[in-house]
Amino acid sequence: MQGDYQELVDEISALLGAPATLENRDFRLIAFGAHDSDDDLAMDPVRTRSILTRQSTAAVRAWFEGFGIARATGPIRIPPAPDAGVFRGRICLPVRHRGVVHGYVWLLDAEPGPAPEQLAAAMEVASRIGALLADEAKAGAALSREFRAVLTAGRGWQRDMAVAALRAALGPNADMLHAVVCVAPWQGDAPEGARGVPGSAAVCVTPWGVPGPGAEPDPRAERGTDARTAARVDGTTAGTGRALAVLVRLRSADVLGPAHTAATRLLATAGGPATVGVADPRRGLNDLGAAWQEATAAARAAAAQPRLGPVAEWATIGPYRLLTALPVDPARDRAVRTLLGPAHAELARTAEVFLDHAGQAGRAAAALGIHRQTLYYRLSRVEQLTGLDLDEGEDRLLLHMALKAARL
Repeated sequence: MQGDYQELVDEISALLGAPATLENRDFRLIAFGAHDSDDDLAMDPVRTRSILTRQSTAAVRAWFEGFGIARATGPIRIPPAPDAGVFRGRICLPVRHRGVVHGYVWLLDAEPGPAPEQLAAAMEVASRIGALLADEAKAGAALSREFRAVLTAGRGWQRDMAVAALRAALGPNADMLHAVVCVAPWQGDAPEGARGVPGSAAVCVTPWGVPGPGAEPDPRAERGTDARTAARVDGTTAGTGRALAVLVRLRSADVLGPAHTAATRLLATAGGPATVGVADPRRGLNDLGAAWQEATAAARAAAAQPRLGPVAEWATIGPYRLLTALPVDPARDRAVRTLLGPAHAELARTAEVFLDHAGQAGRAAAALGIHRQTLYYRLSRVEQLTGLDLDEGEDRLLLHMALKAARL
């Protein structure tokens, strides 16, 4: 498919005698024609950035869309704007199919410019590109739907059917080595198909909630009835929105670079503060549910413990591999319920730092910036509130787990 786009872009470049660039409607680069000019102005900052980073900034997008390119049905001439980094004027050929814009072909403008018959021929090629992009978008939407169905399906035959449908949609890619990536929370729609995330086999937006033992997805969230309702946990509802799920292709189980590259790009477009979790690599689709749990757990751990993020691998989150499987609300435990209330936040922090330092009072006091006697006083208050004995290993374990889980 990429070769088809490149051939069509080269055809437009030949018709108009100028290097052409093809971007999708989100201004992500698809293909571009080579330019052999010695004129530095031919490669102004906007075109250079588009080619090197394969996308344009939101400001550049807004500026060009201000000329009505999303509504246009024919070529649009856009004047230069040096202040915006556009040193040369542009000709924009909207790429449409059945009335829907799917992308844009860009050319550098020059006097006297292409003749009307040349532009008409180029628009005919652009319409062929539009048909290809429309077919790809349709296939991408189906693939996204099948991928989401696997992640939200219950156990048993429902999951088996969803996996079979995804395997058929992916074709040969289904048996490749891959890693599941979770970006949460995610604002807005998914990137346009797998093309929107380089190196990905499938992309979807899925309900995002705080999982717990026996958590099952809420079908109402999938239908969009209530975006805040994301999961049913032990008969209660918990959840906060949506996450982006990505199936990233890998060449080696020892090299997660493609997953990290995708994560870095997605963080820049998440629509707000977000973290990323990366599951252990797997071959095939049979363990996709477990991989998604790992990815979401790693994303939660990165949000709870900043030193782990913003991109955290399941293999590197240590005790959070167990903590993320604990019940949703650790404050329900009778021993720590009072301590985890807002009135005792400083005592809870003191206890956590003390336990983080393996119960070494001197190091804990130094980390907190308090006198050792103040530390002892606070710890005695913690024991009074919880009924726990901080000289007992099991009591320390319970308190430490509760404090860490509360961050999640």
